[in-house]
Amino acid sequence: MGTQLAEMRDIFSLLKILDELKHLKRTGWMKFNIPEPETVACHMYRMAVLAMLLDDDCDRAKCIRMTLVHDLGEAIVGDITPHCGISATEKHRLEDEAMKKITEMVPSTTGEDWYSLWQEYEGSETKEAKIVKHLDKFDMIVQAFHYEQRYGIDLEEFFTTTKNSFTLEPFISWNKELRMKRSLKKNTRQENN
Repeated sequence: MGTQLAEMRDIFSLLKILDELKHLKRTGWMKFNIPEPETVACHMYRMAVLAMLLDDDCDRAKCIRMTLVHDLGEAIVGDITPHCGISATEKHRLEDEAMKKITEMVPSTTGEDWYSLWQEYEGSETKEAKIVKHLDKFDMIVQAFHYEQRYGIDLEEFFTTTKNSFTLEPFISWNKELRMKRSLKKNTRQENN
């Protein structure tokens, strides 16, 4: 009975972490004063759904799981971007500590799996990690495109910084199509002004 109570406390700690992610607004959108910025949980969810569309030439289930853990540590450390003034090394250290805390909240085999997936993502060496990195960047520019349409603002910075980021299919094609849609929308808007 004592073990079950301890597990319940851990489950509720995990639920609190997940709740933080549901409400943690993504820093990049806050920087641009987006009225209703996307949360980290929303970002992770769309990445997971996109991962479900991947071809069979990768471990799709692993990619889905990786999308769902890649930003878990942000519930503790926040959404740290390059504009936050924190080095990549320090960001990794903070997120590593956060992931260790989070993985202690779940059964050990699950925790080991989550931590391993996060490390693999961070290392960006495996095919699945590279795919999830592509998903992360692609989701960001899709969101930027939606904000440009919804609020009539220019988020060129997001498109400029990701111009050469996509080296794998289907992301090369998706990126090309999104940029064409964006260009058409911009041209249409300019013609109407």
